Amino acid sequence: MKSVAELREICLIRLSALGDVSHAVPLVKTLQQHCPNARLTWIIGSKEIGLVERLEGIRFVVYDKSKNLKSFLHIREELKLIHFDALILAQTSVRANLLSLAVRAKRRIGFDRPYAAEGHHLFIQEDITLTPATHQAEAIYAFAPYLLGQPHLTLSGADRQIPVSDEARAYALKHQPKAKHAVLISPCSSHALRNWTVKGYAAVADWIVSVTHRPVILVGGPSAQEIEMGQAIESAMTQSVTNLIGQDTLEQALAMFERACVLITPDSGPAHIADGYGTSVVGLYAATRVASSGPWASQSSCVDAFSAAAQTFMGREAEQLKWNARIEKPGVMALIEPGQVIEKLKALLV
Repeated sequence: MKSVAELREICLIRLSALGDVSHAVPLVKTLQQHCPNARLTWIIGSKEIGLVERLEGIRFVVYDKSKNLKSFLHIREELKLIHFDALILAQTSVRANLLSLAVRAKRRIGFDRPYAAEGHHLFIQEDITLTPATHQAEAIYAFAPYLLGQPHLTLSGADRQIPVSDEARAYALKHQPKAKHAVLISPCSSHALRNWTVKGYAAVADWIVSVTHRPVILVGGPSAQEIEMGQAIESAMTQSVTNLIGQDTLEQALAMFERACVLITPDSGPAHIADGYGTSVVGLYAATRVASSGPWASQSSCVDAFSAAAQTFMGREAEQLKWNARIEKPGVMALIEPGQVIEKLKALLV
């Protein structure tokens, strides 16, 4: 086994999604810090590359799932002459497992059996040991201390920020003239059943404007669902709000998260991205568990209705469900009351 100083080629596979890709940033930065002579290759999804492409010193190899076989063959051809010292397979999907076959590596490192879904253990030779109740961000970062042989390394000491250009920051400055003052609401998750109610968002936004006198800005992507949600919230409010949903690029969104005071959002990529910048996140969780998939540094600021959801929709206690259980049922997010969100905001804004 080579020492850390002798590592020359390291490959990381983490294709998606945005939140989990953001979790891989501190892993990558830690490896770069401790292995300055190593070249890091990151195999990543075609949609997710835009999130991290400004990271320096990384060879990105893009996988396009819309061109499944063709993309796999392209990656295999691109990497065929590289003999990696280590492969970090930081994703347990069938797609990621099969894609790992395109990588020649002396060491193939993945998750241990409790986390090794979809036959993941068949594609690795070594596994990292995780406790049963490990947060997603910590699970991905755990590859760093394992590979480096430095068990003292922790996520709390790592750099979690995604680089942002000056041009993107100029966009954020335009819409947030005062740094760390505005409250952003990113109302939609990619899973519709994790989204909170229009009535709830409107009530909370009205309270922010009328009581704290801070601006509220709606942010999100250009999908029809997000645009419709933004318009509905705006129509339901009695106070003024700035609606920027569908108007920014991904990098401009990063700059907006970086400059904001607070982000309100359900279980979504923006929760983790904003959290990485040190922006407080009031996460709205009922369909998923905060301790597993909430914003890592902002868990105490989140509204956690998962236990109520387990009892109401599953007839069981939360402790009886799997750690990564999902309760994506119609009406589950309505368990969260506006007053609960406002109580979390009082501690941050008032």
